[in-house]
This record gives sequence, C-alpha cells and structure tokens, in this order.
Amino acid sequence: MGPEQIVAIIIFVAMFVLIVIDKIERQYVTLGCGVLTIIMFFVFSQLGYGAFSETMNVRSIIKDQFWLVTGHASENVTGINWATIIFIAGMMIMVEGMAHSGFFRWLCLRLAKLVHYKPIPLFVAFMIMSSILAMFIDSITVILFLAAVTVELARLLKIDPVPMILSEIFCANLGGSATMCGDPPNIIIGTSMHYSFFDFITNTGLIALISLVLIIFYFFWIFRKKLIEEEHMTIDTSTIPEPKEAIVNKRDFVFSSIIFGLAVVLLITHSMTGLTVATIGIGIAILTLIVAGKNALTILKRVDYKTLLFFIGLFIVVGGLEKTKVLEIMANGIGHISGGNPYIVITIVLWLSAIASAFVDNIPFAATMVPVIIGLSGGHAPTAIQKDYRHVLAWTLSMGTDVGGSATPIGASANVVGTSVAAKHGYLIGWGKYCKSAVPATVIVMLVSMGVIFIRYNKEITEVINSIAK
Repeated sequence: MGPEQIVAIIIFVAMFVLIVIDKIERQYVTLGCGVLTIIMFFVFSQLGYGAFSETMNVRSIIKDQFWLVTGHASENVTGINWATIIFIAGMMIMVEGMAHSGFFRWLCLRLAKLVHYKPIPLFVAFMIMSSILAMFIDSITVILFLAAVTVELARLLKIDPVPMILSEIFCANLGGSATMCGDPPNIIIGTSMHYSFFDFITNTGLIALISLVLIIFYFFWIFRKKLIEEEHMTIDTSTIPEPKEAIVNKRDFVFSSIIFGLAVVLLITHSMTGLTVATIGIGIAILTLIVAGKNALTILKRVDYKTLLFFIGLFIVVGGLEKTKVLEIMANGIGHISGGNPYIVITIVLWLSAIASAFVDNIPFAATMVPVIIGLSGGHAPTAIQKDYRHVLAWTLSMGTDVGGSATPIGASANVVGTSVAAKHGYLIGWGKYCKSAVPATVIVMLVSMGVIFIRYNKEITEVINSIAK
C-alpha cells in the first residue's frame, strides 16, 4: 500500500470519526477533509491535476447527458455527483414552498380528522403517511413536520406521542428505501448508476411494501397496551383546530400542491421523457420560486445549504479513495472473504451496510460503497451477467443503508430530527427506549430483504455462480 493510499484512508477515517463525535458541524468536517484530499493529489501522489479535475467533475454539468438522456448512459461514479446535489437542492426549495403554505400541517390534521382522532387508527395512519411522503420527499423533512404535528395532536388528545414518533421515524426511513428520490443514499445510487424511479419502485419498492405490512403489525404489538388504554379514553375534539386553519395562503397552497404533483409525475416518467433528476430538480425549484413571488427570497434563505456543502466535501473524499484505488482494494477484500460466492457477497453487503449505517451516517457510507459494488460486479465494462449482478448488489446496498440507519438514534438524519423534536417538547427518547423498538424492527426488515433478494434474483445469482464455475 502506497503513501497516497495511507493518506486517503487516514483522511476518510478522520472524517467518519469527526462526524460520529458530532462536535464540529458535519459540513465543515467533510469540506475540511475534502481540502486535505485535494492537497493529497498534489503532494502525496503522482495523480496531480487530472485526478483533481475528475474528482471535482465540473465538466459533467455542461454535457448534454447531464440534463437529457437520449441513449444508454454508462455508470460514472467519479468525483462530485452534481446531479445528486442539484436534485436535492431543487427538492429542498419545493418542500420549503410547501411548508410555507401550510401544506404539511394541513395534511396531518386532515388525516387525523378522517380517522376521527382515534389513537389506534391515528397510529397506523401516520405510519402509512410517513412511508408514502418519504417516497417522494426527503425523510428529514417528513419527520420534521410530522413529529411536530404528532406532539401537537398528542397534547390535545392527551396521549403519549413517543410511540407514534418512533414508528414514524422508522417508516420514513423504510418508505424512503422504496424510491430513488426517497432517501439520500438512493439518490446517490440512482444518479451514479443511472437508475430510474421505476427501477427502484419495482425492486426496493416491493421489499419496502412487504416490510411495511410486517412493521405496522410489529409496532402495534409492542405498543398495544398503551394504545388500547388510550383508545378507551374520552376525547374532546372541540379544542383541535380544523385542517383548513393550517393553510397560510390558499393561492400558495394550491400551487405548491400542483408543483408537488408535477414533481411526482416527472420523477415517475423520467426514464421515458429522458429528463434527468438534475433537470427535474432545477425545473421544480424555478417553478416554486416563480409562484412564491415576493416570498422567494424567504424560501431560498430557509434552504439547508449546510447539507449541500456536506455532500460536496463527502464526494471529494470518496473520490480520493477511488483515485488511489482504496475502494478497489475493499472490493477485492470482500470478494476474497466471500470466495466469490454471490450469496455470501450479498449477505456481507446487506449486513455490513445495515450495521455500519446504524452507527455512522448512511450517506457517506452509501457514497463509499457504490464504487465497491461496481468493482465486485465486474468494473466499468461488465458482461450482461455481471450487469444483472450489479443491479442485485445495488438493491442490496439500498436496503442495507436506508433501513440499517433506523436502528439507532444517530444512524440517519431523520432519527436525529425526530428525537430532537420530541426532546424540544419535553419527551426525551434515550438510546435504550429508541433501540428497544428500532433494533428488532431493523432486523425484521433485513431478514425480509435478504429473503426477497435470494428468492427473486435467484436466476441472476445462479448465472453468476455458473459463470464463475466456467
């Protein structure tokens, strides 16, 4: 192992440790480590300007294929994934516009009224709503608003909001695994490997749907005693605000709802229209700002720029690992441990992703693992069999990182946001209380994922085994 590889690993490990310790804001951590990675290119390695240019990846933005796919696109995971950053920024602007109009609070109050404010139906309905919203909107945003409204309803109904918040957090992460735009790891996987919304919904979406049914029964079972007690309580609904009272501005509410619907349609059909997620993201952002009018500046100020900077620094550090061939060594290591057996490789990728994501941010882990699974499945010019195998590993990585992060309070950003909102209103959720419900739920989904992957993709796995035997 050369000096450049050692330096790249040191920078990467330092970044992970600092993110976990959480004493320095994470965008400063990744940007600082990104600067060190760039210095490494010129000081500790012979890679020089070429590696720096490819890692920054600015030239990709001016290519036609970045905005409109007219033919088959090859995988490119080198450097900063600008499509991911532009798409997330666009969706952030759209969500801020929706929040500004009162959309999320209206939706929660409307759903609560539909189930007549009954604790058990409310518990189940909010789990389902959390999953569905997280399929199209970042899970952080979903939980930010959902947890706040849950606390508000719980106080009015005199029920405990903690079981609802815990189940909503898990279902947001699970729902996010179903689509390309639902969770940041999926956006990274999808844009890096040129998958469509339809690719995710027909693969990870099926696993998420099966898991959601089991998870609803699971959370009801572990909280059944409290829920049944609350169900028999007398509820005074006169103090609960009407859903229409949540709408801040009717015009903005209608337009933000239309823009959200348009975003969903464009994401579902982007493999047919050829519009990339970067084009969709920037188009939706422009529409939102036009509709916002004089409030456009307010919306822009509320966008989470820290997260966007976090992504930029992260991609630079991971690009350093790729350019110094550290990720290639990782892929070879997993291949060596598994003996090339795809069943073992899938098991390692799934459980390694889940366990790692439970303790470290699943976003950098996903960004790190994408080049690894490409290496495991035959590099950048795979055969047809290896390409099918790559797809299987991609869905495996998606489920592992998205749902594995649900196991602990720090595993995913949605977890941190949900527990923080609860604590802000006086409901402390410690590690013990959180993990007691989340860890078994995570294990259930991982077992379901492994079972579905082995059964559904048995043909692809068998073909890989036969090709190795030859």
